[in-house]
Amino acid sequence: MTETTTLYGISNCDTIKKACVWLTNRGIEFQFHDYRKQGLDAEMLRSWVEELGWQALINRRGTSWRQLAPETRESLDNESAISIMLDNPAIIKRPLLVKDNRSYLGFSEEQYSKLF
Repeated sequence: MTETTTLYGISNCDTIKKACVWLTNRGIEFQFHDYRKQGLDAEMLRSWVEELGWQALINRRGTSWRQLAPETRESLDNESAISIMLDNPAIIKRPLLVKDNRSYLGFSEEQYSKLF
């Protein structure tokens, strides 16, 4: 049985678009999961937090992060970060690629070349 490769993110993200083009141009089969359209499963998110850490998953450069109250940003912990990511998946760093039951954040041609 072949392991499914899944790319998680939001469809209007430029980095997601680059990752999709890179994978498609190399004939690599993958599924795209749009957080906004398909939602985000709490159990899956918890497994990513366990593997990668909530600090790595939060995109501190985006609008979603800047819109959080300063008190909220400063007091984040495992549970509050998970709650915020479930309520606002756009705050998760993109793309998040799951391949062979391992998770990888971000996109670069070099990183993907090593993975595939």
